[in-house]
Amino acid sequence: MSLPAAAMDAAQRVAALCREIEGHEHAYYVLDRPSIPDVEYDKLFAELQALEAAYPDLLTPDSPTQRVGGKPLPGFSPVPHAVPMLSIRTETDTEPSGARAFDARVRRELGLGESDPAIEYAAELKFDGLAINLRYANGVLVQAATRGDGETGEDVTQNIRTVHCIPLRLRGDAPPLLEVRGEVFMSRPEFERYNEKQRVLGRATLVNPRNAAAGSIRQLDPAMAAERSLSFYAYGLGEVGGWALPATHGGVLDALAARGLPVCEHRAVVTGADGLIAFHSRIRKERDGLPFDIDGVVYKVNSLALQQRLGFVTREPRWAVAHKYPAEEALTTVEAIEVQVGRTGAITPVARLAPVFVGGVTVTNATLHNEAEARRKDVRIGDTVIVRRAGDVIPEVVSVMLERRPTKDLFGAEPLHAAYELPKTCPVCGSAIERPEDEAIARCTGGLFCPAQRKQALLHFAGRRAMDIEGLGDKLVEQLVDGGIVRTPADIYKLGLLKIVALERMAEKSAANILAAIEKSKATTLARFIFALGIRNVGEATAKDLARHFGSLDGLITADAERLQQVPDVGPVVAASIARFFAQPHNVEVIEQLRAAGVSWPAGAPSALANSPIAGKTFVLTGTLPTLTRDEAKDMIEALGGKVAGSVSKKTDYVVAGAEAGSKLDKAQTLGVSILDEMHFRELISS
Repeated sequence: MSLPAAAMDAAQRVAALCREIEGHEHAYYVLDRPSIPDVEYDKLFAELQALEAAYPDLLTPDSPTQRVGGKPLPGFSPVPHAVPMLSIRTETDTEPSGARAFDARVRRELGLGESDPAIEYAAELKFDGLAINLRYANGVLVQAATRGDGETGEDVTQNIRTVHCIPLRLRGDAPPLLEVRGEVFMSRPEFERYNEKQRVLGRATLVNPRNAAAGSIRQLDPAMAAERSLSFYAYGLGEVGGWALPATHGGVLDALAARGLPVCEHRAVVTGADGLIAFHSRIRKERDGLPFDIDGVVYKVNSLALQQRLGFVTREPRWAVAHKYPAEEALTTVEAIEVQVGRTGAITPVARLAPVFVGGVTVTNATLHNEAEARRKDVRIGDTVIVRRAGDVIPEVVSVMLERRPTKDLFGAEPLHAAYELPKTCPVCGSAIERPEDEAIARCTGGLFCPAQRKQALLHFAGRRAMDIEGLGDKLVEQLVDGGIVRTPADIYKLGLLKIVALERMAEKSAANILAAIEKSKATTLARFIFALGIRNVGEATAKDLARHFGSLDGLITADAERLQQVPDVGPVVAASIARFFAQPHNVEVIEQLRAAGVSWPAGAPSALANSPIAGKTFVLTGTLPTLTRDEAKDMIEALGGKVAGSVSKKTDYVVAGAEAGSKLDKAQTLGVSILDEMHFRELISS
C-alpha cells in the first residue's frame, strides 16, 4: 500500500530536515563552527517537531528531536557489556620517572633489549568525567550504558541523547555493529554558568564538574539531564562487528572522528619514554588553559597487534597506563571567614585557610560564593574542609568534614562556633548591605562612595584586556584612591607628572612611563571600552558582541532592553544590567568626560563584518611578531569577526607566526594550514 502524496512529501521533508539539523549540530557542538544563526536553527527544529507530531510514524530514534529528553524513568535497566569495560593502571609518580617506568615495563613484557627500536605510543588526556559505552547498530545509536562494575552497567540511553555532540547517527560507512567508549564531562565554563544560575535562583549548586557529569547522566528524569550542557570525547572501542580495524589506536581515533564522533585534539603519537615525558610536560603547562578538567594523561601502545601480545594482568591492560598530575583537592582548616567587596559591590564570603598545596599552588583562601552557599555547606571557623582548585578557577570549599568539627565539650553536642551570618554593613565603607529578593548575591549600597568598589572598578578599567594602562596596578590605584586624587576612571586622564611623582616611592621616570601608558590607552577599541566600563554581567565576550551589533557607543547607550536582547547571548538579565547602567546619569557623565579627555576608537557599523575576509575564520598566534603584541593581533582579528584559538587543529584557518614559533608552526605545516607572517597578516586584515 503506497503512502498518500502528502505523507510522502512529509517523509521526504522530515528526512531532509534531519540531515540538515544533524549537519548544523555537528558544526556547532563538535567543530565549534556555527553554520547558521540560532533563530534559523530553531525554525528548522520547530518545523521538524510539527511534522513528527502530524505524522507519528515518521518519528525515528535518531531524530534530532529526541535529544530534548523523554518521560522520567522508574529506574535504570542493567546492561551486560559484551566486552568488559576495564580500568587502566594509574601511575601515581607524577615525575618523568613515572613515564620511564611504564616504558620499561612494556619493553620488558615484549622481551626488547636496549638495542631494539623505541616503542610507538598514543598519548591522550585523562578526562575527569563518567565513562560511557555507546552502541551503534548500522550507524544508529541504539543504547548507551555506564561502566558500572565493568561487566554490567546501567542503561542511560535517554540521558545520553541529550548530549548534543554525541551523534545519533554516524557519518559515512558505518559498520553493522560499533561500540564506542569515551568520557562524558561538563566543561568548566558550563559548570560555572550552571552554578551561577542555581545561586541566583537560591538552589543547590554542583560540587565539581566530575560529579556534575555523573549526576546528570544518572538522573531518572532526562529533562533534568538536558538542563546541564554536557560534552563527550571518544577514546576507544568495545564490541565491533563487520569492520576491519585500523592497525593503530591513533588510526582508530581518526576513523571515529571521520564518522562524526568528538575526539579530543590534544593527543599525539610519540616514540619511547622521552616522547611520553615531553607530552606529559606539555599538557601540564597547558592544563590550566583547558576548558575541562583532567587529572593526568594516558599512554597506550599504539600498535593494536602489540596490544594483543601484551594482553592483561589482573583485569588491567599491560599496554596502557594513566600518568597522574598533582591532586586538585586537599584537606585544610578554616581559620576565619571574611567578606570581600567586588567592583560591583558584590559581597562574597571568603574562607581564610591554613596554607595547603593543591593544584600546583599554595592556597590560603577559598570562595564561599554567597551567604546561602556558605550556610548550605555549613562552613564554620575551625572546620576541616575539602578545598578544590581546578585550573584557573578560584579555589573553593567543596564540603566540610563534620566528624572533625571542634565542639565546646568532650561530648561533642554543641559546635564551638556558630553558623555563619553575613555582616549587616560593608566592612570597607560602613554602608548597608542589601540582597535583592530575586538575587542570591548581597551587595554594598555604597557605590562609588565605597573605596573597595572604586579601587576594583579602576583596576578593571585599566586592565590588560580593558584599557590596558600599563603600570596602573594595585599599589598605585590604592594610593590614588586613598589620597582622593582619583575617584572615577575619567580622573585618570587628568593626572599630571607632579601629582604622580608626589606619591610614595614614585620616581620621575616611572611617573613619565605611566603618563605615556595613559596617553597610549586613549586609542582603543569600542569592545575594550565597553568591557572597561565594568557593567554588571558584561564580560569580554559580551562586550565584543555589543560592539559588533551596535557599531557605536551612542547606539548602545540609547538601546532599550528589547533592542539589547537582539544581540547574541544577551538575555533579559544582561539586558537589564546594561539598561540600568546607562540609565544612571553619573555613568553617562563619566563616559562623556572620558570622550572629552580624548578616549576614542575607530568608527564602525553593525554591518561592517559583512564583507570581512576573516569573519568566522579561526586563527592561532604563535611566536613573537615584529611590531604587534599578541593582544593587539587578537583585537584586530576579533574586531573583524575572526576567532583566536590556543592550539592548531584541522579547524584552524590561519597560523600567524613570528620568531621562535615552535611546535604550533610545525603542526600547522603538517596539517597544511595557511601560515602568515606579520606583513601578510596585515595585508589580509587591511583587505
